[in-house]
Amino acid sequence: MSRGIYVSATTPGSGKTLVSLGLADALHRRADRIGFFRPITSAADPEQDPTVAMLRRMYELDPEVCRAGMTTTEARALLASGKREEIDARAVEIFSEISKLVDVVIVEGTELTGQDAAVEFDLNARLANNLGLPVLAVVGARGLGPEEIADAVDVARKELASEHTSLLAMMVNRADPAAMDTITAAIRPGQRQLPVYVIPEIAEISRPTVGEVAAALKLRQMAGSPELERDVHAIKVAAMTVGNFLSQLNSSDLVIVPGDRADVMVATLASAFSPEFPVPSGMVLTGGLAPDPHVLPFLAHAPFPVFAHDGDTFSAAQAVSEVRSEIHTGQRRKVAAAMGAWARNVDEAELLERLSLPRPATMTPLRFLHELIERARSERKHIVLPEGTDSRVLAAAEILHRRDVCDLTVLGAPAAVEELAASHGIDLRGITIVDPATSPLRESFAVEYQRLRAHKGVDLTRAREVMLDGSYFGTMMVQLGHVDGMVSGAAHTTANTIRPALEFVKTKPGVKIVSSVFLMLLADRVLVYGDCAVNPEPNEDQLADIAIASAATAAQFGVEPRIAMLSYSTGGSGSGSAVDEVRRATEIARAARPDLAIEGPIQYDAAVDVSIAASKLPASDVAGQATVFIFPDLNTGNNTYKAVQQSSGAVAVGPVLQGLNKPINDLSRGCTVEDIVNTVAITSIQAQAPAAEPAAGPAGTTSETTEAKDS
Repeated sequence: MSRGIYVSATTPGSGKTLVSLGLADALHRRADRIGFFRPITSAADPEQDPTVAMLRRMYELDPEVCRAGMTTTEARALLASGKREEIDARAVEIFSEISKLVDVVIVEGTELTGQDAAVEFDLNARLANNLGLPVLAVVGARGLGPEEIADAVDVARKELASEHTSLLAMMVNRADPAAMDTITAAIRPGQRQLPVYVIPEIAEISRPTVGEVAAALKLRQMAGSPELERDVHAIKVAAMTVGNFLSQLNSSDLVIVPGDRADVMVATLASAFSPEFPVPSGMVLTGGLAPDPHVLPFLAHAPFPVFAHDGDTFSAAQAVSEVRSEIHTGQRRKVAAAMGAWARNVDEAELLERLSLPRPATMTPLRFLHELIERARSERKHIVLPEGTDSRVLAAAEILHRRDVCDLTVLGAPAAVEELAASHGIDLRGITIVDPATSPLRESFAVEYQRLRAHKGVDLTRAREVMLDGSYFGTMMVQLGHVDGMVSGAAHTTANTIRPALEFVKTKPGVKIVSSVFLMLLADRVLVYGDCAVNPEPNEDQLADIAIASAATAAQFGVEPRIAMLSYSTGGSGSGSAVDEVRRATEIARAARPDLAIEGPIQYDAAVDVSIAASKLPASDVAGQATVFIFPDLNTGNNTYKAVQQSSGAVAVGPVLQGLNKPINDLSRGCTVEDIVNTVAITSIQAQAPAAEPAAGPAGTTSETTEAKDS
């Protein structure tokens, strides 16, 4: 039977959408199918409800299971005409339709705004009862002191009890971040003595972006950067001399200036282009005044968007000050901040233990990626990102920090890194920036590198030069325990990422070579492909080594390893040097790890199709149900993973490097921000519990000449 949760505000301005989003993420990882329903929406059209749109997009929910019911206008008309039962009936009907298609439904109540707050509270309680759902009550704490919040929690409990609702949990949202401990201590336990979770006010969520300001005021962009997802921290009206104005300007301020003040425009541009001075989030030119023609070419190259507004400066500033942002805009950075706040302050395992939910029967790509983040967050690690001059890396670092996934160090000259971040509206507060050239660690790193490479004739002068390279410096940070892992390759080749690790991190005992896998996320399961990125033509010993390492990686990421050693022939049906090599590799792997399910040589179709397997290898435990696929060479592996990715819509996560003593991972130079986020999460998980790889050969046999190819 489908279950659900009714998320209900108990005070105006509770910010309950953050709670709905946190619940959706938690439930998505614990149920096969989730649904979302808003019985009453403040949007003009139920199909335009912003929270519905956000969740459809984020969790790939079909419109049939993610819906709004009626508008606030319709609901008020029904209440005014005494037809309250019709509201209930329509809600029950839609909920019933959704619940037949999913395992659990999140139902979000009304906003509790204006003079109808008491009526809406009663309406939400009644709807929860009619839908048969327990209530997760959200108390808005903005502007309240600890005792007032505690009283509000008590009042909400009593009012819900008087309505005979089943109370699942109480949450306090938008609390003063500086008073969290005091608020938690002030809240009195309820009858069941269960925790009341307190979530602080998140400034990153409530700050509007320049894009939201432009949309609210219907501004025309006339010049500058097209990037509109830039937070507005404050408003600065240029109504003073240039010198005084610049003394007041801070990074991420929105500058509002009359269109004829060329002096302020040029000064703001100069500030933005100077590494030591702040970069505003945007500029609004008021009065409908066209800028001086000599200034327009400079504005065209502004690292921030420039807008035109027909109204006067005062009215523009007043209108901007009234723009508020919401999570339901779905902006990646705001969602990350919300998810980070949820993760830091809510024990979702304890919360969801109060429900009885079936475990998911399948693993979808979206669920796998969300579980990656959750697993990485469960045991906090520290990851270094050497490519601090790549904007994708900085954007990913901001997302990871906001989601509270791990600690991060970015390498690069601080002025250059911060200037790049500011020009893209990226907030790096809370992220450590280290310059290898000026770091006090450089000398000790050089001494250690010289010691480790003395047999290669490396002297201290050369070692100091090597430690200027971000890849070498970052790898040494991992080697000496300053951080737990490294992710690189967005702007460099795979060889550049792996070479330092081969020189002094080395491979695990018994592992011959560094290899890689891709985690292939199909619609209903995860497969592991290796090696598709590093070793061009592995020999039989190396193929066995790759198989064993890939099995360990699969197990580490929740995939039961059933290994197919791929070839163009299955079993004993074919011969030839290539088939014989795979056959010998299979024998070597079986001898080293008799506990693993390994089949080979085997063709891909026999490895994945049960009916084909029944005719070609009927006695095999792997045929037809393989999860780990070992390709005979890089040419086959790289082309196959890309063919599957492009033709089936599978999501390829990786390459995930394996075999090294420390977690170091590579990125494709065409990677996206999401790819970097996922790879950092993978690296954090590898650092939590390194996969055991029993010996498949003598220790220390790794070769520093391993060929690495960029995927």
